[in-house]
Amino acid sequence: MDLPEAPATIALIIVNLIVSIYALSFDRDFASSFAFHVGAVARKKQHYRIFTSSFLHGDYFHLLFNMMTLWFFGPTVEGLLGTDGFLVVYFGAILTSGIVSYYVNRDRLDYSSLGASDGVSGVVLSFCLFYPLAPLYLMFLPIPIPAFIFAAVFIAVSAGLMGREGNRIAHEGHLGGAIAGVVLTVLMKPEVVGQIFG
Repeated sequence: MDLPEAPATIALIIVNLIVSIYALSFDRDFASSFAFHVGAVARKKQHYRIFTSSFLHGDYFHLLFNMMTLWFFGPTVEGLLGTDGFLVVYFGAILTSGIVSYYVNRDRLDYSSLGASDGVSGVVLSFCLFYPLAPLYLMFLPIPIPAFIFAAVFIAVSAGLMGREGNRIAHEGHLGGAIAGVVLTVLMKPEVVGQIFG
């Protein structure tokens, strides 16, 4: 089987695998040094954590789920936006996610998060704009739903659950990444709006 012409998607998956496997299997302190951490960003000005945290994962299931999702959606979005456009969406989603996460948790200096879900959320929502009727599946629900409904549910759930203490899922990060994916895709390909409502 030929690999899709999606160099950025493949490179991101490889880097995520290398960095996350190293952190999970060889150096647990590595993750704490580069994960998103409100206190480190606010007091030590370690803004790089917004980006480095996206290449780290809490466990192997977390890593596998994110990389499988990126593999399923990334090549299509990269093909539609081009490699440069794809990278704008991916890293724009990470940056927006970090800003939203920081704002929502600014009073919780011990708050931390990690994972590629922010960038991946941006890619998935970008896909939904191009293929609003494509059948997608929610986890544990074996019934396909149109991509535009999936997108709406994803955004609504993320917005409704963000900022709650005790959450092990960074819903505010998902929301920031998803919104960035939508906005950046529309800015680069405004014709998708007519495709959705046309």
